[in-house]
Amino acid sequence: MIYFDNSATTKPYKEVLDTFIKVNESFYANPSSIHSFGGQVEKLVQQSRQQVASLLKIKPKEVYFTSGGTESNNIAIKGAAMQYGHRGKHIITTKVEHPSVINTCKQLESLGYSVTYLDVDSSGRVQPCDVKGAIQKDTILVSVMHVNNEIGTIQPIEEIGSILNQYPKILFHVDAVQACGKVPMALSNDHIDLCSISAHKIHGIKGTGILFVRDGLELSPLFTGGEQEGNLRSGTENTGGIVSFAKALRIHSEESLHQLSALKEIQQFLREELMKIENVTVHTPFDHSAPHIVNFSIEQFKAEVLIHALDRHHVYVSTTSACSSKQSKPSRTLLSMGVSEKIANSSIRISLSFQNTMNEAEEFIDLLKKEIIQLQKTMRRSR
Repeated sequence: MIYFDNSATTKPYKEVLDTFIKVNESFYANPSSIHSFGGQVEKLVQQSRQQVASLLKIKPKEVYFTSGGTESNNIAIKGAAMQYGHRGKHIITTKVEHPSVINTCKQLESLGYSVTYLDVDSSGRVQPCDVKGAIQKDTILVSVMHVNNEIGTIQPIEEIGSILNQYPKILFHVDAVQACGKVPMALSNDHIDLCSISAHKIHGIKGTGILFVRDGLELSPLFTGGEQEGNLRSGTENTGGIVSFAKALRIHSEESLHQLSALKEIQQFLREELMKIENVTVHTPFDHSAPHIVNFSIEQFKAEVLIHALDRHHVYVSTTSACSSKQSKPSRTLLSMGVSEKIANSSIRISLSFQNTMNEAEEFIDLLKKEIIQLQKTMRRSR
C-alpha cells in the first residue's frame, strides 16, 4: 500500500495508540471529580497542557483542548465575533480557506456580520497589502490559514501579523492544521492571537485538537456547561485524546527535526517527474509551499477516474480537501487562482508524511504513467 493522503488524515503512531488505550483503561475517571482518582486524571490533563505549551513555546494557560481543527476554527471565529461584536462586525479572510472557516464566516454573515473574502494570486497566496487595504473601522478579526490544505501554499503569516500589530483591536486567527510540524511557526513572535491545530494531521487520534488563545484574550464560548477548559469549552475532557495529542506532538516535532529534508526531497522528485508527463499541470508553487503537498492535474481525465484507477493498486491520493471531496465540485482554491474549471476538475492532491519513502514515490510515478496509458487506450476505444 502507498498512502499519499496524509493531509486528509495520518496513521496514528503506535506510541500514541498505546497511550490512548492505557489512559482509557487505567485513568478513566472524570477529571472534574473531587476524589483522588479524578485528581490523578486532572493531573494528566494539566501535564499534557504543559507539554504542548512547551513544544509550541507558549504558556500552558494559552492551550485549550478541543475536538479538532473544525471546532477550534469555529471557537476562534465565532467566539471572537460574539465577544467583540460591540467593537464592530467586519471580518477579513481569504477565498481559499478551509470549509470550517469559509462556512463559519458565511453563517456569521447571516447574523449581520460583514466578511471580506480576499483574492489570491496565481500561486494561491494572499498579498499582505490586500489585507491592510481591506481593514475598516469596524474590523475585529482577520483569519488566514498558514498552509493551504489543497495545494500547499504557505501564506505570509509573519507579514500579515506585522501589519495587524499596528491595529491592536483586530484579532489575528491562523488555521495551522496543515502547517504544524512541517512549516516553522512562532506563535509568540508572529503577532498571532488565535491558532488552530488538529491531532489527526500529526499522527494523533481523531477527535482531538487545540486552540491557542493569547493570554489576556477573552472569547465567547460556543458550549456552555461545566466550565471546563477555562469556561471556553465545556464538556467532560477527552483525557485519552488529550494525553495522546501531547505524545503525538512531541514525536512529530522530533521527526520534523530529523526528516524534514528527506520529505522535501520526495516532494521535489514528485514535482519534477510529474512535470515530465504530457498534459500534466503542477499547481503547487515552487516557492512558498509546504514540503508535504503536491497538487497536479492531468488534462484528459477527471480526478475521480484516476483516483479509482490508482486505488486498484492500493495507492491512495485525493482530490480537494477531505471535507469537500465528495461534493464533486471543482477546487475552490484552484478556481480562485485562475485555473480553468476543466483543469480544476482534474486536480489530484498527493500529501506526504515523514513515514513515506522515495521508493514509494518512484513506484507511484511508474504506476501513474501506466494508468494514464491504459486510460488513454480505453478512451480511444470508446470513441
